[in-house]
Amino acid sequence: MNRRRNVLVLMSDEHRADVSGFSGNDVIRTPTLDWLAESGTVFDNAYTPSPICVPARQCILAGQYPRTCGCDGWVGLPDGYMTYARRFGQYGYQTVAFGKLHLLGPDQLKGWQLRPVGDVACGQVEGLRESFFDGFQSPQDDRLNVPSSMKWSDEKELRRAGPGRHTERKDELAVLGAEDWIDDHFVGTWYDRQLPERPVMLYVGLHNPHYPYQCDERRFRYYLPRVRGFEAESPLDHPFLGKSAWPQVALQAGKDVPARAVVRARAAYYGKVETMDAHYGRVLDALRFAGEDLDEWIIVYCSDHGDQLGEHGVWEKQKFYEGSARVPLVIRAPGLLPQGARIDANVSLCDMFATLCDLAGLETPEGLDSRSLLPLATGAAMDWPDEACSFFLQQGYSNVMIKQGPLKYQWYEHEEQGRMPEVLFDLAKDPLETVNFIDEPDRAGDLARFRRRLTELGYGPAVT
Repeated sequence: MNRRRNVLVLMSDEHRADVSGFSGNDVIRTPTLDWLAESGTVFDNAYTPSPICVPARQCILAGQYPRTCGCDGWVGLPDGYMTYARRFGQYGYQTVAFGKLHLLGPDQLKGWQLRPVGDVACGQVEGLRESFFDGFQSPQDDRLNVPSSMKWSDEKELRRAGPGRHTERKDELAVLGAEDWIDDHFVGTWYDRQLPERPVMLYVGLHNPHYPYQCDERRFRYYLPRVRGFEAESPLDHPFLGKSAWPQVALQAGKDVPARAVVRARAAYYGKVETMDAHYGRVLDALRFAGEDLDEWIIVYCSDHGDQLGEHGVWEKQKFYEGSARVPLVIRAPGLLPQGARIDANVSLCDMFATLCDLAGLETPEGLDSRSLLPLATGAAMDWPDEACSFFLQQGYSNVMIKQGPLKYQWYEHEEQGRMPEVLFDLAKDPLETVNFIDEPDRAGDLARFRRRLTELGYGPAVT
C-alpha cells in the first residue's frame, strides 16, 4: 500500500464499558463491536477525560486535559486550536465528520473539513455558557421541576422509558450520510469523481445510547425480561457521588422511583446499544461494498463517557464510578497493533491523539497530555505510567479523579459548599466501589502520593 492508512473513528454517546459482548456481558448483542475487539486491541481500563459530553469530546479531540486546553465545563476550544482532525488535515487527509460532534464555539468544526450531516441541535451556541443553567431550580419536593428548554429530570426520564425513536432519527441521518459519502469518495457512482487515492479520516458520531431511554419496540421487548440489576444499588454516603445528575438526589429502584421503571429504562438502554452497534455495522459494510480492505484501515471505537444506569442509585454521568468514567476503547490496525489483545493498564481517551498520529506515521504535536498507546499495546513500553485522570469542572464543582493501578483517588470541592470528603476506591479489593478506604492507616502512603499528584495537576490544598 503506497498511501497513508485511512482512519475511521466511531464514537457513541454515553456507552458504559460493561454493556458489550466483548466485555463479557452475555445479554447484550453487539456483533460489530465484538468483531472489532476480536480482530483489534481492547483497552479494558480506558477513562474519559471528563464524565460529561462537551468537555470530554473537546479534550479527546485536543489530546489534552480540561485545564490544559481551557475546556473547564461547557466551553469551546479557542478558534483554530490544534486537534487530531486538524493535524491529519495538515498531512493531506480529507477529514469528514458525520453525526454528533457536540462541540462549542464559533469554530464548530475544530479541524473537520467537511460535515455534510451534522448535529443541528448544537448548532447555535452563542451565550450557551451563561444561559445553560440560568434560573434552573430543582427543589427536593418537586423533582420534575426542570424547564422544557433544558431537559427532563432523571426521574421523568425513567418514568417515560420504553419504545420510541427520538435519537434513532438523528443517527439514521448520520449513517445514511456516511454511506453516501463513502460511495462518492471511493466509487464515484454518478459522476466518476471518486478520489480513493486521497487518504481520509472519517468520523461517525452517534447519539445512541444516550438517553432518553427509548429504543425500537422489538429490541425493547427482547431486553425487558433479560436485563439484570446491579449488586450495588444503594447510594454512597457522599455529597456528590451519592446523587444523580438531575435532580441532585439519589434515585433508588423501588424507593425513589418504581422498580419497573428502572427495568424498562435499562432494557431501553440495552436496545439503544444494540441499535448503535447495527448502525456501525452498516458503515463498515458500506466500506467493504466500496471495495475497501478494512485490514488497511485504522479503526477506533470509543464513547465519550458512560451511564450509571441506576448503579449506586445514580443515573446519567458526571461521576467517577466505573459506570460513568470508564469507557470502551477498541483500536483495530492489523499489522500495527496485535489482534485479539487485551490491555489492562490505565489509559485515557486523551491518548487517542498521539496514538492516531503514531499509527498513521504523522509527527505528534508538542504540548499534549496525550500518550501513544502503540508502545503499550505492542509490549515496547516497559515503563508505561499506569495512570488515567478525569475531571468534572462545572456547576461550581472542581472534582478530580486519579487512577493508578487498581486505586482510584477522588478529590472534591465546590465554590459554595467548600471541600468535600476525599474518596479512595481499591478496585482489586472492592470492585463494586462500595468502600471508601481513605481513612485506613495502611493507605497513608498511597494518599500522600495521590495528593502530590493532585498538586502537580493544579488542584488540591497546596494550590491557591
